[in-house]
Amino acid sequence: MKIRSILLSLALCAALLLSAAYAAGGDAGDPLISLDYLQKIFTPAAESAVQEKLDASGKTVYDAAESIWRAAAASAEAAAGSQHTSAWAEACLKEGDILSVLTGSQVILLAGEAQFTGGVLVDVTDGTELASGGALKARHRYLAAEDTAALVKVSAPTAVLDYCGDYHISPSSDAPDCYAMATALRSLTLLRGTGSGFGEGFGLENGSNRVEALTMLLRLLGEEDDALECDAPQPFRDVPDWADRYVAYAYEKGYTNGVSATQFAPFMPLNAGMYVEFILRALGYSDTTQTDVSTSVSRAKNAGVLTAGEESALQGDRFLRSDLVYLSWYALEAPVSGSVQTLHAKLESTGVFAADAYRSAKSSVTSARR
Repeated sequence: MKIRSILLSLALCAALLLSAAYAAGGDAGDPLISLDYLQKIFTPAAESAVQEKLDASGKTVYDAAESIWRAAAASAEAAAGSQHTSAWAEACLKEGDILSVLTGSQVILLAGEAQFTGGVLVDVTDGTELASGGALKARHRYLAAEDTAALVKVSAPTAVLDYCGDYHISPSSDAPDCYAMATALRSLTLLRGTGSGFGEGFGLENGSNRVEALTMLLRLLGEEDDALECDAPQPFRDVPDWADRYVAYAYEKGYTNGVSATQFAPFMPLNAGMYVEFILRALGYSDTTQTDVSTSVSRAKNAGVLTAGEESALQGDRFLRSDLVYLSWYALEAPVSGSVQTLHAKLESTGVFAADAYRSAKSSVTSARR
């Protein structure tokens, strides 16, 4: 049917050109269609019109073929490199990573964001087929249908996916691997999890808050043990029991203030400016007299603590625990104010962790910095 339509279009085009040629007119000594007109005007115009139609048709056919080829190639790659698990398994992935599941295999998004990009995927929970490009719903069970691989691509900084059956994971080489950074920080005793039962307990897909940021600041300063032994009072009435000593120590040392005389607002959502300000304090570039956190990111860039790429990435409204982990990890490479000593070297010198431990942790983070 498609070929027939193309031929009809070409025929119509030729008819229109012939009508235009006859309309040019002539007399007894000058035929209505001269050889010169046919050769120099009509024929080139007709050929151009025909070629234009063929080119348009060819591009449509080519695009359709390329789409089919790419889907087939992805399915073939997944099938060739696929592994199998008969029990549910968990994958902590970064942005751009692709989980392929073959026919009959299942996948569940536990945290983060992921997009269906190819194949056939049925939402078993809703009883509907997910359209290509559609976002997976958290905690919904999806089934790969038909004779193909269903491709699920992580579309947030991190995501946690459960899967069962035949699968293949294609890692992205571009995005920062915040899960690797979180594991490295934990090995250096600088990070603990949220206690969640998945994602290695890191909760990187969640937002963060003031009290979590303060705890991280004290660890980056190498003063967590001192904080836990602190017996100073603190004036805030809204601090949870587990954080009481952290807040008391930080308040006594002048690392932080409350939002009022009696309120610390521990669960106030954290933004990039707040946490970068804490990092600047840990490195000696700022203190509590600096209250305008709207300039923190630009000041950190000017101090060499952040790169231009990181400054740009932190302009959005959303700030997740993955961002907290990323900034904390690279803060270890930043120089302490007024010194050539890096923060990790300072922590090594005070016995927070050994130099060998840092080198081992650093070797486990292979993704590029922004």
